Amino acid sequence: MTFLVGLSPQVRQYLLVTGNYWAFTLTDGALRMLVVLHFHGLGYSPLEIAMLFLFYEIFGVVTNLIGGWLGAHLGLNKTMNIGLAMQVIALSMLLVPTSMLLVPWVMAAQALSGIAKDLNKMSAKSSIKLLVSGSSQGTLYKWVAILTGSKNALKGVGFFLGGALLALLGFTKVKIAHYLFNHAFRIGR
Repeated sequence: MTFLVGLSPQVRQYLLVTGNYWAFTLTDGALRMLVVLHFHGLGYSPLEIAMLFLFYEIFGVVTNLIGGWLGAHLGLNKTMNIGLAMQVIALSMLLVPTSMLLVPWVMAAQALSGIAKDLNKMSAKSSIKLLVSGSSQGTLYKWVAILTGSKNALKGVGFFLGGALLALLGFTKVKIAHYLFNHAFRIGR
């Protein structure tokens, strides 16, 4: 931790945002895999399972359209915290008894999760611009590429983690552990 003291406040803020983004991506990937595998186990068809994520993607697109405006008016820190809070709400929606996990309910939870993901992503990528001067576009693109590449790798790790946890613990125990992890991460900020 002593290495953080020597860093500029902008770099420390970037590291905080990036760490947050990585943790969010890891847990989001695990959650999506849990939903896919759980509903597959219930006998849903691939198309029905894909439909569970329809609102996740639609609301993500809408969030991307207005995310810049929100970031400019609320600030990147607030948009990131709003995204984290929305993810905790989305996860809480999945803590109901398994018999209550009906398709509309899961789709609503996924819609909130899609908004949360894109608010978090927008905040992380935009925070890079605060570190790189306007004349260093090559550096900006390099940092964004590193952040995006690391996100994609962590999403894959999250998918694996979700599948492994489901196989080892079962759906109910994994939901509770996932909620506790995200809640503890949120309080720790």
